[in-house]
Amino acid sequence: MENYKEINREQWNDRVEPHVESDFYDVAGFLSGKTSLKETEIALLGDIKGKRILHLQCHFGQDSISMARMGASVVGADLSDKAIGKARELAERTQTDATFVCCDLFDLPQHLEGQFDLVFTSYGTIGWLPDLDRWASVIQHFLKPSGKFVFVEFHPVVWMFDDDFQKVAYRYFKSDPIVETASGTYADRDASIQTTSVTWNHGMSEVIGSLMRHGIQLQDLKEYDFANYDCFAHTVEFEPGKFRIKHLGNNIPMMYSIVGTKSL
Repeated sequence: MENYKEINREQWNDRVEPHVESDFYDVAGFLSGKTSLKETEIALLGDIKGKRILHLQCHFGQDSISMARMGASVVGADLSDKAIGKARELAERTQTDATFVCCDLFDLPQHLEGQFDLVFTSYGTIGWLPDLDRWASVIQHFLKPSGKFVFVEFHPVVWMFDDDFQKVAYRYFKSDPIVETASGTYADRDASIQTTSVTWNHGMSEVIGSLMRHGIQLQDLKEYDFANYDCFAHTVEFEPGKFRIKHLGNNIPMMYSIVGTKSL
């Protein structure tokens, strides 16, 4: 689908204002010093003080700034110009070492120079990309030799279900683009916006294979039977900050994480 970038950029631009104003993103708490990072990725990142980090698909920059608050020098990149504008505003307000680049992920090597100690990306990112080999090539391009890649994502099994989690509606494996129109947004289901999105499902072997083909050696792979975000239908919070689909319980994986290093 040739115009998927324009369609997705527009819908992410439309989401920025309701997201910034939502309880989901809690910008007021963030500005007062609260981290936006979850325990899952904090543990995977480890000590990042003094590290140079590239954050892919950073939305409006909260996680980028949170890593900068941990002592890293962070560059965030995102497709949405409105999200990047808000990210730059937040970085200025928080006086953190975080800068931001607005471009399509695949074009990032034409907009950014240098290599990084760590590349990070998380939660609802790769579904917007039609080609994971190109994704992995960008990661390889920007990582220093022996550099670390940290990835946390919703599990591909989740994306097989319809939005109501009543039936399997989509293939586990990558297929034709999924074009959907919806009202509201995951951060505010009552937001007065209507968006059209173009996404792709990516199975685990596709993700891992693309990384391996581009010199990223896996150091750690985990699957989780919960989600760190309340962004799906029919959720129950079974522990503080941990969510499951009520009628599915702990029977399906909801997230996975990968840590890899770039080969020498």
